[in-house]
Amino acid sequence: MNTTHVIASSRPMSTSNSLQGTNIVGVHYRVGKKIGEGSFGVIFEGTDLLNSQAVAIKFEPRKSDAPQLRDEYRSYRILAGCPGIPQIYHFGQEGLHNILVIDLLGPSLEDLFDMCGRKFSIKTVCMTAKQMLHRVQTIHDKNLIYRDIKPDNFLIGRPGTKTASMVHVVDFGMAKQYRDPKTKQHIPYRERKSLSGTARYMSINTHLGREQSRRDDLESLGHVFMYFLRGGLPWQGLKAATNKQKYEKIGEKKQTTPIKELCEGFPEEFSIYLNYVRRLGFEESPDYDFLRELFSKVLKNMGEPEDGVYDWMMLNGGKGWEASQGGNYQQPSAPRRETPRRASQQQLGSPTAPSPAIVRHGSKQANRLTAGTAGIPASAAAQIGVPAPTPSRRASALNTPQHPYASTANAIHTASGDFRGTESAINPSTADANGQTGVMTPAALDNVQNGFDQQQDPPRKKGFLDIICCR
Repeated sequence: MNTTHVIASSRPMSTSNSLQGTNIVGVHYRVGKKIGEGSFGVIFEGTDLLNSQAVAIKFEPRKSDAPQLRDEYRSYRILAGCPGIPQIYHFGQEGLHNILVIDLLGPSLEDLFDMCGRKFSIKTVCMTAKQMLHRVQTIHDKNLIYRDIKPDNFLIGRPGTKTASMVHVVDFGMAKQYRDPKTKQHIPYRERKSLSGTARYMSINTHLGREQSRRDDLESLGHVFMYFLRGGLPWQGLKAATNKQKYEKIGEKKQTTPIKELCEGFPEEFSIYLNYVRRLGFEESPDYDFLRELFSKVLKNMGEPEDGVYDWMMLNGGKGWEASQGGNYQQPSAPRRETPRRASQQQLGSPTAPSPAIVRHGSKQANRLTAGTAGIPASAAAQIGVPAPTPSRRASALNTPQHPYASTANAIHTASGDFRGTESAINPSTADANGQTGVMTPAALDNVQNGFDQQQDPPRKKGFLDIICCR
């Protein structure tokens, strides 16, 4: 499947002129209601006037300190046509903003997790895990690493479409090339790297400031799987005087939590998964087929069919999650705080509709310029209320009774990357090319989102492409 990227319109100028003043951007995209905003931009629902297709339109200030829209666009072009990757229709400039037009999708896995009472069945986790592994392998096969694995960035399709049950991956603002596309030369191993990602799910090596590679995406996935099964992770809710101290506590808790303890009460294959990915070398190619087969084996052992029936499809008496919208599948117009919403949901014991996502975790609001003032033209973006630019910072041996990786289920992952039965201190040192020897101090918090677990603090905010779901 080829993806068309509309950069310049072939429509006659007279037609284009007739559309001016009617909230039209990119020549033939009408901007609808706002579905989210933050220091990185504003997101609107929209309509392609050529075919009446619903789209999402992101506006990003062109003078942002850390612009990401162009890089995201490049990532989407690299991944164009791959299953589970949203299609990009247009990238360009509109007044003081860059704009990106993308497929409108359904709710995120985090939203569905909320609706299902913050627990997924083993069957749903296994089927979802296989889809997520396919998406991540696709990204890796295209020479990219994602670096921000979290449930908020995986969305299902819109109801009534042929991809309604397909898990899509969105928001490539932190993606990075890990090898040369032509020579396949891997990036070098480094330490003392600024952190990127979400603290709750990031790998132990990322906490330690080590250059990320494919293994780190896969370890983050493993943390997401256990989050879905358990309803939370042991390093959530930690208290500290400062964000930096809280972040360090999260990293230490991850290192000192044995995999067996983390996966206790669930099929052995989940601990096998985590042991496997945590022992991968920095440049080592993962065996994705082996990892997917682990979850196929769980389903087979449970006598569960891989029928594509997920927990959220069984809500509301089998009518599915959409029925909780009262037949009106629209994004709420105003954000609600996540913590009160979840607390209320847990008390009532009933699923709720997904709240609107905002922007990337940890973004900081700053004073905004006002479009239309002296020296600032009133562009189409200004006509629909898009704020002018503001500085922002963002910053396969499965048949054996006891699998070899299961033998380390009691181990504690130390700062050195080794597995041992005792805790280890985090001290400065060096590591070899595989990143599996030596220990060091945790890296700076420059790019870590919130620098700590987000759930117990300000309302959970999502990456901008996380909010392109039509609710």
